[in-house]
Amino acid sequence: MLRLAGVLYALIGTTLAGSAVVAALATGHDTLVPIVACAAAGAVLGVPVTWLVARKVYSES
Repeated sequence: MLRLAGVLYALIGTTLAGSAVVAALATGHDTLVPIVACAAAGAVLGVPVTWLVARKVYSES
């Protein structure tokens, strides 16, 4: 399951981080600190989301 989670994190983590950066830019936060903070928050949020998705996929197969 750890290998599956690694592959899923490559997709989910980057998607959440990218979405957070786009949200920061759309709200007018266009300096370095808010962009990096949002990217980091999206990457960190991707860990539990990935774990939940991997557990659900692994249990159904």
